[in-house]
Amino acid sequence: MSRNLTHTWALFEKAKRFIPYGVNSNFRYWGDRDTLVVTRGEGAHIWDADGNRYIDYRLGFGPIILGHGYPPVVERVAEAIRQGTLFAFTTPLEIEVAERIVRMTGVDKVRLCNTGTEATMHALRIARAYTGRERFIKFEGQYHGAHDYVLFSTASSLPAGLGSRRSPINMQLSSGIPEGIRHYVINLPFNDFERLEETVEARWHELAAIIVEPMLGNSAGIMPRPGWLEKIRQLCERYRIVLIFDEVKTGFRIANGGAQEVFGVRADLVTYAKALGNGFPIAAIGGREEVMMVIEPGHVIHVGTYIGNVTGTAAAAATLEILETQPIIETINRRGRLLMSGLGEILNEAGIPHFVTGLPPMFGFILGTEEEPADFRAYCRGDGDLYERLAMALIERGVMPDPDGREPWFLCYSHTDEDIAETLTVFEKAVKDVKRKT
Repeated sequence: MSRNLTHTWALFEKAKRFIPYGVNSNFRYWGDRDTLVVTRGEGAHIWDADGNRYIDYRLGFGPIILGHGYPPVVERVAEAIRQGTLFAFTTPLEIEVAERIVRMTGVDKVRLCNTGTEATMHALRIARAYTGRERFIKFEGQYHGAHDYVLFSTASSLPAGLGSRRSPINMQLSSGIPEGIRHYVINLPFNDFERLEETVEARWHELAAIIVEPMLGNSAGIMPRPGWLEKIRQLCERYRIVLIFDEVKTGFRIANGGAQEVFGVRADLVTYAKALGNGFPIAAIGGREEVMMVIEPGHVIHVGTYIGNVTGTAAAAATLEILETQPIIETINRRGRLLMSGLGEILNEAGIPHFVTGLPPMFGFILGTEEEPADFRAYCRGDGDLYERLAMALIERGVMPDPDGREPWFLCYSHTDEDIAETLTVFEKAVKDVKRKT
């Protein structure tokens, strides 16, 4: 089968005349023939410029927790912005959002931001100011935004460049990062208790923070091993290191209280974005009062012209109210379990080795292996080429995961049982087609 993409291609050619590579974020570029131009979304579906409909499992890289254009959120935003959008003063909406975040997640204090990148950048500054130390640990295959400090050994890195497990190399993701920046970050393999403990014990006096995605949101949703997050918490308490949970993807998605609720481990600072506003730009930093109160005006800077803008805060207020008062996550979990088990059964019947990772609202699967991956290095031993061929076959048929297997499948409240059934029917056909051509 073949989609008509005539208008999409024409628009993309026009985009390239004015925008480098035709996209405003590099992760949106799939090549000159495969990059789509999307014109609208509704519920769990999006449509390209030629009117082709897709069941959307990318959901904007995860922010859409309720559904595209979800009416109660849109109506709350429309009502709020009629009164103005930006005042450079605290608004009642900001107070409402902060109060809901505190109640839902258990953090003591909240500061709003605009993006996940902003939130992790400021969280590291707060940790340095609190501890008086400068370096931090992150984990291979984790992506904490687009600021220079964290663009080392991310999920976009080549595994051959990571060095040995005993002595990992900081693999720089981008040109344009000052050479001295790499001094401040120490990368370790995820779920490696021995490497973590020996590194912290040797270098604790340098460490301001350990920043971690509690599950690998950019490496197919790889899960923490039992005791892993507890070990990080224990070491941070022992050596007065700030534990930062990067919940930009997991926050308000895998539970109302995020990963802290699911895994039962409390962080000192937590960063939120994505599902917080159901697709509107807003983010937040939450944490323990003692740590958060380091943000003293005139001493530790956290500022931003658009922080707390009415558009984003109105969206967050509506989204959080819905999450608090309706069975959103429970419904997503039920449908996600159906999808995860159905995909696994189809792959089993086709004789394709695989392992399904993650949780129902946010999961992935790795082809070519039946072993549970513990870290990014293990993920990279899977068959990424086969995954991409399968994903592109799904997209051709109207089911939209990301073609890069590192990016999880996301579910939203608007996915219906009929969407799940249609997805599994299409998946079975795509698997047979790809297997026949392999």
